[in-house]
Amino acid sequence: MFRKGIILIFVALFQFNLSTVNAQGNNIAKLFDIEKNQIIKTTPTNSNVQLETEKIIKGIDGVVKKFEPIPNQGYMVKIPLEPSYLLENKWINTLIDEIIIIIPKQEDPYLVTFDDENNPYFFTFNTKIDSLLNTLEFSL
Repeated sequence: MFRKGIILIFVALFQFNLSTVNAQGNNIAKLFDIEKNQIIKTTPTNSNVQLETEKIIKGIDGVVKKFEPIPNQGYMVKIPLEPSYLLENKWINTLIDEIIIIIPKQEDPYLVTFDDENNPYFFTFNTKIDSLLNTLEFSL
């Protein structure tokens, strides 16, 4: 059962990462509807998106302790970081080039990022995401 949960997590994240690369490069934020299993909106990132994303990263205050951290309903927002961000806390110390914010229905959002060896790290944070979503022009 544990193995099945891990496989489902990686399949969802892999599908989210498989989207086509636009002519603008990798600096595209993507809004993914988990239930529909598809990207429903994209928007180019800019320095304001980077600043709002860094605020969320700086607000990391714990790790997600769920057995299956990818919900059946909700959204995921994939945000590339340019330049990369040095994430240093008691759980991880690595340079990250993207985060994925998971927004379950009826729960607080949390984020996932990957280390240099592509190991996922799921974190809780204490920052509101409304400003980031407005900057990206994503409405849920």
